[in-house]
Amino acid sequence: MPWWQLVVDAIGLLLVLLIAYTLVLVIRRRFLARNGGTFEVSYRLNPTHARSGWVLGLGRYSGESLEWFRIFSLSLRAKRVWDRRRLQLTGRREPTALERVALFADHIVVTCSIDGTEVELAMNPNSVTGFQAWLESPPPRSPSIV
Repeated sequence: MPWWQLVVDAIGLLLVLLIAYTLVLVIRRRFLARNGGTFEVSYRLNPTHARSGWVLGLGRYSGESLEWFRIFSLSLRAKRVWDRRRLQLTGRREPTALERVALFADHIVVTCSIDGTEVELAMNPNSVTGFQAWLESPPPRSPSIV
């Protein structure tokens, strides 16, 4: 077999793998969104460092927690989970010029605190409103029996 046929076969295989990966990502996103409550949200890996990177992802409200999934991962398990009772919204800001390149268009950076640790999330204004409402209105607790 000539060398050029091996190259063509390798390129064809790479294209098939790329198409399969894309298809699996679409199916995964549909699976994660099957019960609703999902939205695009990016997570800053280390908010204490100004040049720390952002990771694009999906957020999903699941009962009393917010689950975060990497957008280009094949895993069905959340990479991060934040409990509503421990999460507090501490501020919001516009992304810097450098952050605008890494984030989805029109996203706002939201700063939260969980047990004294700072967490930065970026989401669109409608998702910020929903996130704030979700944080401020937990479901009623069942009365304790005396």
